[in-house]
Amino acid sequence: MRFVLRRLGFFALTLWVALTLNFLLPRMMPGNPALAIIASHKGGVSPQALKALDAEFGLNRHQSMASQYAQYLRDVSTGHFGVSLTTYPGASVARIVLDAIPWTLGLVGVTTVLAFILGTLIGIVAAWRRGGRLDSIMPPVFVIMTVIPYFWLGLVLILVFGVTLHWLPYFFGYDFTLTPGFTWTFISNVLEHAILPSFTLLITTIGTWILTMRNTMITTLAEDYVRMAKAKGLPAWRIMFDYAARNAILPNLTGFAMSLGFVVGGAILIEEVFNYPGVGYMLLQAVFNDDYPLMQTLFLLITVAVLVAILLSDVATAILDPRTRSES
Repeated sequence: MRFVLRRLGFFALTLWVALTLNFLLPRMMPGNPALAIIASHKGGVSPQALKALDAEFGLNRHQSMASQYAQYLRDVSTGHFGVSLTTYPGASVARIVLDAIPWTLGLVGVTTVLAFILGTLIGIVAAWRRGGRLDSIMPPVFVIMTVIPYFWLGLVLILVFGVTLHWLPYFFGYDFTLTPGFTWTFISNVLEHAILPSFTLLITTIGTWILTMRNTMITTLAEDYVRMAKAKGLPAWRIMFDYAARNAILPNLTGFAMSLGFVVGGAILIEEVFNYPGVGYMLLQAVFNDDYPLMQTLFLLITVAVLVAILLSDVATAILDPRTRSES
């Protein structure tokens, strides 16, 4: 119980720091963001327009910094993140983000989980049969694929399978001629559009999980309890999974949790290359358009997602390895 309480305390403290930085950074930037946005559009700056934009940013100059901070915390706790000023003018930031999250979770989330599962299994088998054909081919090939930039591989796949062969679509998340809905026509079209970006992510990330799991597994196989299990004549599959893999996977859980946390942020380059309507593409557009409310909300969302993922990873590690719950 104390272990969980310590982790929850760390989570609360880190979240408060993230909220505070998210509040302070825009206010510490030189200049006035409202003036910067108005200046990007041709025309004069009226006092009414400047006052309205200042209100959206929470930069009421008649309020103290402490009052602005308290108002900011109230807004965040109630889910009020303001409106988009330039990317989607006048639209609610909360609604914009909620519309984009399912696209990112469906593409990046599923691909990340699939890469971890496949990479871990391949790493386990490669380490168990180290020196064999699988160990000689799979890890080196996928490790080489890992160093290939996402966007370069994505562009190659677009050129080959989209432009040249016309086998797969490569733009946006679905055909613009379709009406979004829970119909097989729309769902199948979404899945078809996700093939190229998901394959790009899978190929360029699976090598990391293969290599880390293989190396950790080889070290674990040299432990005395694994040798004892072999001496007892236990089945090979049980030794491989129950004794070796269960302990070897523990160091990878934190990395996997971090990956899951950053899933919410999307794969910015992949979503940009394929014009995929996810959070990563939206974040890039917000940065280009100086859309401060949208940027703040996305940064906060990514931070919270990473913190939650790490917290769940700590709990999972404590369940799998009771030694981590020790007070020492």
